[in-house]
Amino acid sequence: MSHYEDLTSELLMGMRLFGVEYQRIALCAPFGLQFEHAPGRAQFHFIGRGSLMVRSATGEVYQLHAGDALLVPHGRPHALLSSTEVSCTTLSTYKSKPICDTVCAIADPVIESDDHSVILFSGCMAFELGGMQPLINTMPDIMLVSTLLSRYPEIQPMLNAMEREACTRHAGSAGILSRLADVVAALIVRGWVENGCGAGSGLVQALRDPRLSMAMAAMHRFPVEKWTVERLAKEAGCSRSVFAGRFQQATGMTPLRYLTELRMRLATERLNKGHAVEKVAFDLGYGSLAAFSRAFKRTVGHSPGALRSPREVANAGT
Repeated sequence: MSHYEDLTSELLMGMRLFGVEYQRIALCAPFGLQFEHAPGRAQFHFIGRGSLMVRSATGEVYQLHAGDALLVPHGRPHALLSSTEVSCTTLSTYKSKPICDTVCAIADPVIESDDHSVILFSGCMAFELGGMQPLINTMPDIMLVSTLLSRYPEIQPMLNAMEREACTRHAGSAGILSRLADVVAALIVRGWVENGCGAGSGLVQALRDPRLSMAMAAMHRFPVEKWTVERLAKEAGCSRSVFAGRFQQATGMTPLRYLTELRMRLATERLNKGHAVEKVAFDLGYGSLAAFSRAFKRTVGHSPGALRSPREVANAGT
């Protein structure tokens, strides 16, 4: 494994999906499903039976068949179509019923019995990429699993299993499908990152630079350290001016700005889990709550108190 792949894998250790809600959808042509803009939420689709087209927010159209999967990482508007001529409606126009805690069914029993129907397994989710979180903004509108199969053949058995579960009604199939979908969605993201993120990005460029990547790895491993540009340049094994210039050129930001954004991503994750603001500030190396709050608001756009858990808010009012 190369230095780049090793560091990429380390930075992806924090990758996780959360808040996932799935639907098992059975439809007969002609149909057009419009998925509206869902900021901060990705959309995952798996075709269990039949074929359809997906139209991206930019108007690109892709043909998909049984066993194909895709991810819309930005939650941008897109449509699933039986043909490009049909008009679209949203999922809210169809009746649904719960199957299990995280999966509901959108289907008509008559349609389900039709061998020509299309069966989908779709999910709306949020995800964290750990140290690779900045890459989300550089992801394409549509990410197809088919582009990864030659390099990652281990994904194919999972797709085969999803296809079997989607087309049968065995006990527990919905729960099994949701777990497999979680893994496939995560593998799509990881495969894209490990393959260089398409046309590349500043972060990938920096990670491929042996000197810059050493400094970036140090920041990710020890974000609480009182890093200075001089100390980071020493980690990179070059002068302060050379390091600062190369870092700015590769990432579009200063090293200390990168460090602050890293700390604020960690802070946001911990605050969302209900950690006290004071503890998060101390754990991330801030000497005072005021300094942490200023940095958080400047970076995130609102105060850290806005992310406190309901329990903490209730306790504060007693």
